[in-house]
Amino acid sequence: MSFTVLAVLSLAALLGPLLALPKKWHLPVVLGELAAGVLLGPTVIGYLDAGDRTFTFLADIGFALIMFVAGARVPVRGTQLRAGLTIGVVRAAAVGLLAVAPAYALARGFGTGHTALYTVLMASSSAALILPIVDSLSLGGRHIVEMLPQVAVADTACIIALPLVIDPRHAARAALGALAVTVCAAVLFLVLRRLERDGYRRRLHRLSEERRFALELRISLIVLFALAALAVRTHVSIMLAGFSFGLVVSAIGEPRRLAKQLFAFTEGFLGPLFFVWLGASLDLRALGHHPAFAGLGAALGAGAVAVHAAMRITGQPFAVGVLTSAQLGVPVAAAALGTQLHLLEPGEAAALMFGALVTVAATTLATSLTGPRQPDDASAASARAGS
Repeated sequence: MSFTVLAVLSLAALLGPLLALPKKWHLPVVLGELAAGVLLGPTVIGYLDAGDRTFTFLADIGFALIMFVAGARVPVRGTQLRAGLTIGVVRAAAVGLLAVAPAYALARGFGTGHTALYTVLMASSSAALILPIVDSLSLGGRHIVEMLPQVAVADTACIIALPLVIDPRHAARAALGALAVTVCAAVLFLVLRRLERDGYRRRLHRLSEERRFALELRISLIVLFALAALAVRTHVSIMLAGFSFGLVVSAIGEPRRLAKQLFAFTEGFLGPLFFVWLGASLDLRALGHHPAFAGLGAALGAGAVAVHAAMRITGQPFAVGVLTSAQLGVPVAAAALGTQLHLLEPGEAAALMFGALVTVAATTLATSLTGPRQPDDASAASARAGS
């Protein structure tokens, strides 16, 4: 790793905003960043070495921050989340049950034996992708109110379940690690809530703003990295550490100053670096050497879209159901963990990412056909109150 490589990485990451620039395409920025990594990685040019230890460590920091921001975006305190909680939880659970059959068929058909992993992948929803789409298109109404808790519950449950299902031999160890991280996050919530009620956070904010100390950012990074260290020591993905701390901050109430600082810190450098690293770590030529896994990726993506769209039988509009199928964090973590622990077949990691891209493509198409819709009636009031 050198400054030359960092300059190339920063330049390559600009492909994300360039592809996302046309608003009518509704493309997430991460697609361009992943594509840049694929181009610069072993798939095409071979310039970037995803195995470089410094590169990998910086990417891990970026991943932890990305999941923290994703958790902080979940509207835990919003009235719109509570308003549709019951139906949202029911739909998230129903999607998980529906995913079992196609996951079993794919695991048997492709001989991988990863039924549990495929179930979690197809049942997952990415709050990091879906919430920005909802905001950018000003989507609202009762169906969106009911969708938000569905996405939050699915994202949280699948993040917790992933370490357990990707390596069943060490599921007990992963469960204890996940429990340790979760308990620490719960204790952290109680402590921060008490500090918030006693006014210490506001005093810290005023001091930091007056003296330009950035204390909130510094303290948040200390907590995030401590939770990530605990996750690593207990053999749990740092994804859980970042997401759980994000949920804690969302539940307490994220200060706007901290949100801006984290946005700059994450979206400006370490987040794009992670996605470029991820693209560089995927050798898509493996799909050429193992063409069956290209079919696996397409089937995983199509299966995820199908089981989410099936919630049409519960009264959810088809386009909203397709929107909930958008995946990112869980497939990314599965590909990264599976590659690092050598738990996946050659070409399977690329297949998992290909499946995620299929869901993003389906979501893009569904939202472009749906178009912006403004909140109405009581749902609009609920959404405004939650905002």
